[in-house]
Amino acid sequence: MSTRTRRERERSARERMIVSAARRLAEAEGWDAVTTRRLAAEIEYSQPVLYSHFAGKDAIMAAVAVEGFAELATALRAARTAAAGPRAALAGVAQAYAAFADGRPALYDAMFTQAVDLPFATPDAPAALRDGFAELRAALQPLAGADEPELLTETFWSALHGLVGLQRSGRLRRDDHERRLALLVARFGDP
Repeated sequence: MSTRTRRERERSARERMIVSAARRLAEAEGWDAVTTRRLAAEIEYSQPVLYSHFAGKDAIMAAVAVEGFAELATALRAARTAAAGPRAALAGVAQAYAAFADGRPALYDAMFTQAVDLPFATPDAPAALRDGFAELRAALQPLAGADEPELLTETFWSALHGLVGLQRSGRLRRDDHERRLALLVARFGDP
């Protein structure tokens, strides 16, 4: 193995370590607790080493968000492909999305509520972001009828994100969560 290959592998491992440490710290204490100084201490490297990988906290959060979108796409794909039909696929995707947000609050925040420098809704968006959206679109496509699938997907996603956000912030009663998701799926699931 060449020295260059080893260095690239070590650099990649350090980047993964930084992103993992940021996620753990954010889940335990929130994003305000994630600082470059704190991360450097967590991974036992100096701050300059962190800055050799990422421009700062925002860049680390963007890397966390991209990782989160990849995980969300995987969860949505599993729910969609396990379903018995189009309506069940949409319901499964909605459930998987809500469960993802509920089970990984700091990750979801990095993806959707923290200011990150990622291009959304453009061809320049990272593949993981496009994959997550594609899974939502794939669940809605068979039910789109005369509606434009892209626009329908954006609207469904907005409604789903709104429900999740309002519930997470305590603005909606948790006991009605399943009924709300069922109502959303019913409204979007009828072509």
